[in-house]
Amino acid sequence: MNMRRSLIIFLFLPFLSIAQNNYKYGLKPTNYIEYKESLKANPEKELVDLEKFIPDLIMDIRYATTNNFTGKKIYNLSKAYARRPVAEALKKAQAEFKTLGVGVKMHDAYRPYSATVKFYEEYHDTTYVASPYRGSRHNRGCALDMTLLDLKTKKELKMPTEYDSFSKDAWPTTPVKDPQIKKNRDLIIGVMERNGFKVNASEWWHFDFVGWKKYEVMDIDFEELVK
Repeated sequence: MNMRRSLIIFLFLPFLSIAQNNYKYGLKPTNYIEYKESLKANPEKELVDLEKFIPDLIMDIRYATTNNFTGKKIYNLSKAYARRPVAEALKKAQAEFKTLGVGVKMHDAYRPYSATVKFYEEYHDTTYVASPYRGSRHNRGCALDMTLLDLKTKKELKMPTEYDSFSKDAWPTTPVKDPQIKKNRDLIIGVMERNGFKVNASEWWHFDFVGWKKYEVMDIDFEELVK
């Protein structure tokens, strides 16, 4: 019996080490099993595949590539998920954008807590990356990183900075000299805020769902969600 117990501990040691590394900041996020249980009490907590839910979204999931501030591939799959009410609010925003001749290009949505830990350990300034002690609104499935593109030309609209710029120019309150860039920034912020979101104080591309506090921080990999 003791040998069997020792074998079980030996087999699970690598997984325990990963968990301790990810959860060393005192936050224990919801795992996949707990998430599935939570849906029985509240189906609105479902993580919806945005690409399927809003078919005309353009996907450019940067953390599934090396084209991001870390220079590393963070996600194994190029996916974007959000809680059901978040997805429904984005769908309304996308419809409004469409009447104006523009559409949404999605860079990121739900983000596993383990990714937030990696970002923090790569770049400690919590002006631009979330604190692992609290987790992020991305970890709750309630934040979207996005930009806009012209539906005719398929080109991105000019914005104050590139995505993931760690500069004050990325703040939505920073004055913009170029009138077209200001118009584009005002457009994305205005439409999103009319549809239930709030722009992040240091990132013009980041929008938090107004009801984010009702949802838990999660650490669920995309591979678990697609199975």
